Amino acid sequence: MKSYALTLQLVDDPDVIAEYERQHQAVWPGVLARIREVGITRMQIFRLGTQLVMYIDTTDEFDPARDFPRVNDDPESKRWNEWMATMQRKDPRGKAEEWWSLMPLCFDTEWPQHQPPGGQ
Repeated sequence: MKSYALTLQLVDDPDVIAEYERQHQAVWPGVLARIREVGITRMQIFRLGTQLVMYIDTTDEFDPARDFPRVNDDPESKRWNEWMATMQRKDPRGKAEEWWSLMPLCFDTEWPQHQPPGGQ
């Protein structure tokens, strides 16, 4: 399993934010199926103000550069993502080729140096 965190911004409008959250309470079944087909086993999106952070767990084979674009090979998922993009804004700190900007990992309690002495 691999894990990734990504970020972007929502349009700074309370009605848009409410609509974005409302739609994510009932994501289209085909979109959920396609997410899983490309290797995402779990997806969570957190929000603070207009900042969104997506946390995903994936199969070991998942490659963000290859597999995120594959989501939109499915017409229903493409329509969903185009609709959601009307409510989103790319994070200005991200790379030009990324809509959701990958966030580098800077701390993990599972790193060897953070394990208790003796492996307990």
